[in-house]
Amino acid sequence: MIAVELRKLLRRPRTWWTIALLNALPTLVAVLLAITDVGPQPGEGPAFLSAVLTDGTLFPLAALAIVLPLFMPVAVALYAGEAVAGEAQTGTLRYLLVRPVGRTRVLVAKLVGIMAFVLLAVAVVAAVAYVVGLLVLGGREDTAATVTAISGSTLTTSEVVQRTLLAVLYVALSMLGVAALALFLSTVSDSSLAAAFGALAFLVASTVLLTLDAAQALHPYLPTRYWLAFVDLFRDPILWRDLVRGVALQGVYVLVFLGAAWANFGTKDITS
Repeated sequence: MIAVELRKLLRRPRTWWTIALLNALPTLVAVLLAITDVGPQPGEGPAFLSAVLTDGTLFPLAALAIVLPLFMPVAVALYAGEAVAGEAQTGTLRYLLVRPVGRTRVLVAKLVGIMAFVLLAVAVVAAVAYVVGLLVLGGREDTAATVTAISGSTLTTSEVVQRTLLAVLYVALSMLGVAALALFLSTVSDSSLAAAFGALAFLVASTVLLTLDAAQALHPYLPTRYWLAFVDLFRDPILWRDLVRGVALQGVYVLVFLGAAWANFGTKDITS
């Protein structure tokens, strides 16, 4: 079943259209920055953006930051929300379970497909942003092949590659928290849109609570709290505190919601 889910993922035109749309906004931003030459000066505005303007090899960092707050969670929630609810909505879930296939195996196959989509989407956004950054914003021309980090020090090309891969994995883990929530709601509802919108509503509530001083006691436990902590990977030295907290927090959300999805789907009365 896992192979079926992966083939379905790769053969669906919607998968590639979604990934293309995720890349559209960062590419547009890069083109506009190059054409207008308008952006924050060093020390002004977002630190990573001012660093990107001096070296396009850091543009994957900016691209992930652009799509992460809204567009990436929407894409992941829609895909994961359809995993089980989509089968129920089309009436194929009951016939799928009539076959000698355990419910746990079905859920694991759906989960692997979701994880593959998340990794594929994040990796393609980073890869396209790297190419766009080099072509549009340019890279370093010095023979030392170094990149200026956010903190002002220099990073070698190998260090940039390693830290970019870590950033991709961190963002993917953050999106797995969204996917786990949407998958759980997908086992509860027979509507894929309801599952996706339920997950997005939870994330919107988290984002709103982060802006309220009255909810400060909840801030360390909100799922969106450490999403942008991957920027700290491009400081020298790396600031690990928020990164570690973000990994731990997302790990808890993934385990809790996947456990809830398994418990609900394993005992649910399938009528559609």
